[in-house]
Amino acid sequence: MRRLAAWVLGGCAVLAAAAPWIAPNDPVSLFADRAFAPPMAWHLRDAEGWHAPFVYRQQLTDRISRTYVEDRQQRVPLRWFSAGRVVAIDPGAGPLLWCGADALGRDLCARLLHGARLSLGVALLGACGALLLGAILGAAAGAAGGRFDTVVMTVADFVLVLPIVYLVIVLRATRPLVIDTAEVFVMMSILFAIAAWPDVARGVRAIVATERTRDYAEAARAAGAGPVRLIGHLVPAAYGFLRVELVLLMPALLVAESTLSFVGFGFDGASPSWGGLLKDSETLTAMYSAPWLLLPAVALFVVVLALQALSGAGATISPGVRRASAVDIAAPRR
Repeated sequence: MRRLAAWVLGGCAVLAAAAPWIAPNDPVSLFADRAFAPPMAWHLRDAEGWHAPFVYRQQLTDRISRTYVEDRQQRVPLRWFSAGRVVAIDPGAGPLLWCGADALGRDLCARLLHGARLSLGVALLGACGALLLGAILGAAAGAAGGRFDTVVMTVADFVLVLPIVYLVIVLRATRPLVIDTAEVFVMMSILFAIAAWPDVARGVRAIVATERTRDYAEAARAAGAGPVRLIGHLVPAAYGFLRVELVLLMPALLVAESTLSFVGFGFDGASPSWGGLLKDSETLTAMYSAPWLLLPAVALFVVVLALQALSGAGATISPGVRRASAVDIAAPRR
């Protein structure tokens, strides 16, 4: 199961990284008469026999009921590695819509692939920032002990009880009505790192506080190791914990990004993040009349499930974490 999850996540990462070449269209292009167009199927055979992969042109027959039919009078061959795309068709035959179109006639496949770059990128950058900040502060607090340990853990406790939703609302209110996508990306990454570092710091602090009492740490101090060098000896014991924290933080932050974008506090509708794409399928009408709009929800579910399976319920936790498991993280600091 964990191997399958790793393959799924690797495939998602490749698709997101290669989105500009894999997506058949630009994610912000509006195509006339393609609102809620269904996915296009590729074919190998018609009445004349077998052919190279091709599609049929879509025709809008009823604008009110959004009814589309395939024009089977002429095949539209697929063009491989043409115009900077892996696969495309003749522009005169209309857009190639593998996953259908949204309410504005934009290619859902292109928006789904480009949205993975934003959603996964924000979650990954926020998780890495939380790991870095939490590891530094947690290791320093566990190694130093005393008043510094108390201050760091008190700040961590304060951040844990902060109402993050209200903080997001306040930060959004201080910004202009329209915010650049790059600015939203940076702000959300920083916010996620700030919100998630306390859990990492508490875990690392417990491990380092346990390891500093062991013989190898005493030998390092006797050999003249300073505080920084001593931390360098102790932190490797927390590597397993940090790996598990990464795969646990990723789904949480991914869902957080989707939620914020869905309610309008993240990426706007023009930016194809998964949370923004979910807004197109929030109505019951869209769910049964255009079920392909639920593909962002399916993608989010698959990635979160794969990340949870990859975590393995703590199977990769290092011996240092298991030794520290008996230490109460919230115990009085030394």
